[in-house]
Amino acid sequence: MKPLDTNVLYYGDNLDILRKYIPDSSIDLIYLDPPFNSKRDYNILFKENGGLESEAQTHAFTDSWHWTQTAYDTYQDIVLNGPDKVARLISALHDSIGNNDVMAYLVMMTIRLVELHRVLKPTGSLYLHCDPTASHYLKIVLDQIFRPANFINEISWKRTTAHGDVKQGAKHFGRIHDVIFRYSKSPSYTNNPQYTEYDESYVETFYRLVEPETGRLFQAVDLTARKPGGDTLYEWHSKVPYKGRYWAYSKANMEEFERQGKLFYTSSGMPRLKYYLDEMQGVPLQDMWYDINRVLGKERLNYETQKPLALLERIIQASSNEGDIVLDPFCGCGTAVVAAQKLNRKWLGIDITHLAINLMKRRLKDSFGIKPVVIGEPKDLAGAKELASQKDKYQFQWWALDLIDAHPAGEKKKGADKGIDGVIPFIDDPSGKASRVIVQVKSGHVGVKDIRELQTVVKNEAIGVLLTLEPPTAHMKVEAVEAGYYHHAIYFDQTYPKIQILTIEELLQGKKVDMPPQSQTSVAFAKAPKVKKKEGKQLEM
Repeated sequence: MKPLDTNVLYYGDNLDILRKYIPDSSIDLIYLDPPFNSKRDYNILFKENGGLESEAQTHAFTDSWHWTQTAYDTYQDIVLNGPDKVARLISALHDSIGNNDVMAYLVMMTIRLVELHRVLKPTGSLYLHCDPTASHYLKIVLDQIFRPANFINEISWKRTTAHGDVKQGAKHFGRIHDVIFRYSKSPSYTNNPQYTEYDESYVETFYRLVEPETGRLFQAVDLTARKPGGDTLYEWHSKVPYKGRYWAYSKANMEEFERQGKLFYTSSGMPRLKYYLDEMQGVPLQDMWYDINRVLGKERLNYETQKPLALLERIIQASSNEGDIVLDPFCGCGTAVVAAQKLNRKWLGIDITHLAINLMKRRLKDSFGIKPVVIGEPKDLAGAKELASQKDKYQFQWWALDLIDAHPAGEKKKGADKGIDGVIPFIDDPSGKASRVIVQVKSGHVGVKDIRELQTVVKNEAIGVLLTLEPPTAHMKVEAVEAGYYHHAIYFDQTYPKIQILTIEELLQGKKVDMPPQSQTSVAFAKAPKVKKKEGKQLEM
């Protein structure tokens, strides 16, 4: 069997990717944060619906699931072909819940969880990140797939300190935690104990003593024991254990403690052993995680569902070792991938949107200076045409914009941004004023009217670029030339065509937008901070 390629991103439906590329028992750790629209009223999720709507997560951040023909077909697949216990559970849930968004979510998740169980090694673990809206259903599904005996933890992560959904007249408490289920494939799973810092009150209570020579905090621990154990009844500095007790250590050990300066003497002269605060590992990690804040500051990439790097680092350190393979089948902005790279693990990331794939590519480049391989995105004109033929036009648009490092303008084209698909900002003035290259993407038939429309859109902008799948007509080229040139306010001797036409074929061959230097255009994307990798063996890319 061909070795599994690692440190790669996959574009596409993770169910298809898992079945096509990921072999049995090949993954050490799986983290998944599947989309679910918990912001909607809970009761709406149980509303009966039907039709042939597009599937969930077709667009980035659209995390809702619907009972469609695909959901029904998946339900039938599970019932007819899935593991017996899983099939019976899903059938029973369907009878109870009905045809609604929750059921669609459960069947779509179940068939993927079956595949994720297949690819996990016997020593592997799975962490499923969700919220309380459907976590109770997911746990039943996980129990059937992984077996109840392999349930390890239900972790509550306090993701925020307060929540805006508690407004005047609200009849519920603030919803401030997420749920993370932790399952293993067998009892022999990888487990590296993790520790958290002692809280202030604990330190103040138990580590009140200060060593004068070093300033180190310590607590003085009793050196006596109830039962004898070898050389444990002797006189030490004229002191013996209290009646009915013995020394906890041999005389040789006591002498070594004395030599190391680890003995503390009470006012009565009784020795006690120093436990230094800075030598303690901390509190063994519990299942309530209050110490990891939501994404803040430079780490924030303006991706709505982004999780903090510290959260993924904790999970990866707890359940994998250096060189292990970490899989995130719902990658989003790629926090699990970044954490795995930082901690010297191999990784695989999957996402169904080019927007997420493009963001991950930039994040890995900004953080580590690496350019990952992406499997599933177009590599030639035929692949581009196939992508353009898909129902969701935004996937082609986002992919095309990435070819010229343009920032997507978003789906809503209203007001001043109507007719704008992408933007490339650059500095236009010594004072730091920014100007924009405006980009339109066309996957269908194009003509002179498209050039005239672009001219209208960029009237008050620097440059307009038309990305087209079809080759431009001669009239389009003439119209573009007649639009004139843009003169850069800093580099007065340089001019750039005001309207530019670039075909997808030209971009695949390496052609770029003719525009001012981009050295100061990092404002185009929220830039990930550079990440220092954990010291250790360097993995081959």
